[in-house]
Amino acid sequence: MIEININTNRLKIRPLTLFDLTDFHSYRSDPEVTKYQGFEVMTLEQAQDFINENSSLAFGTAGEWIQYGIENRETQRLIGDCAIKFDQFEPRIAEIGITIAPMAQQKGYAKESMLGILKFLFASQNIHRVIEIVDAENIASINLLKSIGFRQEGHFIENVFFKGKWVSEFQYAMLKREWEVLQSIA
Repeated sequence: MIEININTNRLKIRPLTLFDLTDFHSYRSDPEVTKYQGFEVMTLEQAQDFINENSSLAFGTAGEWIQYGIENRETQRLIGDCAIKFDQFEPRIAEIGITIAPMAQQKGYAKESMLGILKFLFASQNIHRVIEIVDAENIASINLLKSIGFRQEGHFIENVFFKGKWVSEFQYAMLKREWEVLQSIA
């Protein structure tokens, strides 16, 4: 079983634990944080259940989202979480997502997390392609993906009934060979 432990300059991406409960619940119970996310505001009990259930999941299980904590290495506190899901039919394709606590937003943590995850997936997990699906109104996430080098591949018009309304989504992707080119010129 693969144990995720990705270190970047300021962050550590690692399994969520019950030690993270207070920080996790703090941002997962914020309506602004959940606005574009596939989850609703969580109670403390729901957050605890989520962490417990998530801890029983195995990295790399096709078709299954697994959340990991994003820890600030200096403070050793959780500032967000990220998710990785391998495609159900093609395990060399992964989808990722990131949630950052409001107090940690606009400090480059989301980008640093994404770059760390991409490096891990492309360098050590034989991933061919990484995708990200984003709400068409989530400008911050769209700008983040573009800044990293993701390509927009699709625009789905009112394709999901989400939180009481029809919403549109964009699909972005990056191939391993595109990542390698970006790394060679960085």
